[in-house]
Amino acid sequence: MKFKALLFDLDGTLLDTAPDFIAALNTQLELHNRKPMPDSAIRSSVTNGSVGLIQAGFGLKPGDKQFDAIREEYLALYFSDIAVKTVLFEGVQRVLDTCSARNIPWGIVTNKPWKYTQPVLEQLNLIKKAATVICPDHVKHPKPDPEAIFAACNELSVSPKDCVYLGDHRRDIDAGKASGMRTIAAGWGYIDAQERIEDWGADHIVEHSSQLHNLLFNR
Repeated sequence: MKFKALLFDLDGTLLDTAPDFIAALNTQLELHNRKPMPDSAIRSSVTNGSVGLIQAGFGLKPGDKQFDAIREEYLALYFSDIAVKTVLFEGVQRVLDTCSARNIPWGIVTNKPWKYTQPVLEQLNLIKKAATVICPDHVKHPKPDPEAIFAACNELSVSPKDCVYLGDHRRDIDAGKASGMRTIAAGWGYIDAQERIEDWGADHIVEHSSQLHNLLFNR
């Protein structure tokens, strides 16, 4: 696969951030005298951000009376222990190392706000290695709109047709396709059990992160 730049979604694609989200939610449930949830039940909700996590843990949705207060409390708990257990997915470091060796810039396009993205990347020593990091704070229209993808390409001075975008949600693939970029669906990510990844229309599906290097560089 020939490409001039590689772009990743963050949570569930580049980084396994779920353990820290899980710890924060179960801590909050305990504070409210609720039973902790199984890791697997929380993990599949991470891709929908704090809204999805509050829905999973408390059965609340935006507009409900307690939703905003519970969400703010949750985000404070997550922020206080951010990136304690977060790691790169297996095999991803090898991909980043090969990009570096071949002078291929890589970056991040995420719907995770900069307030939370920056400290995670700093603690994992990735902030200076990423050639671009685009968060919803940096655009008017986040994914699935392609604006963030275009912003990343502009920072890299690379055409979308010469880039590859990886993500673990339909909105990632929709954004990549709308920009004219080739897309890879990250089957290892935080995908709801009811989702059919085959229906997203990605150019490639990679089931496990350890298989990514082979697709990108050994074909």
